Amino acid sequence: MYEELKRYIESAVAEMDSIPEDRKKQLKTVADFIKSKKDTKKVANLTFICTHNSRRSHMSQIWAAAAAAHYGLEDRVNSYSGGTEATAFYPSAVDAIERAGFKIKNPGGDNPHYLITYAQNGKVLECFSKKYDDPFNANEHFAAVMNCSSADEACPFIPGADLRVPIRFVDPKESDGTERETSTYDERCRQIAMEMLYMMSQVEA
Repeated sequence: MYEELKRYIESAVAEMDSIPEDRKKQLKTVADFIKSKKDTKKVANLTFICTHNSRRSHMSQIWAAAAAAHYGLEDRVNSYSGGTEATAFYPSAVDAIERAGFKIKNPGGDNPHYLITYAQNGKVLECFSKKYDDPFNANEHFAAVMNCSSADEACPFIPGADLRVPIRFVDPKESDGTERETSTYDERCRQIAMEMLYMMSQVEA
């Protein structure tokens, strides 16, 4: 794990007790899904879904991968993200992930396929905006984690999902173009980090 990211994770783990109990129950549902796959020697596929696949779902995908690695589950969990429509990974969300300590390569373009890593020899996450049913994502036996109410309501049925659970985050988009934009994205990044770390910590709890 990159040193800066490792420090960020350690401080986020120290704050996990601040997660509300109702959130912990939702996160435990996904942890139980991961454990059930692990117990049968299968890989748990998680797809984080939000309307535009531009902010919350990407940050959840990235933090789920890093949290899995932190708890020794790197080979037991694959994380993906998608939307009900495709746009692009929003730059302010990318910047927040980079400030947390991830390494990012941006190839450019209207919908860049960012290459994101959390460790020198860790997984390379290819992050770009796409629909949740894109062939790049898992198409069966996955957990559909709904990160926003709009996507949850727009998709009453997710084909191929073994589990569907709402874990919603307030959209940092609300601060776009304001003086609070950077701090809002950092706050949402921190919340998602804590919750994904808690979720992975519960796999063996």
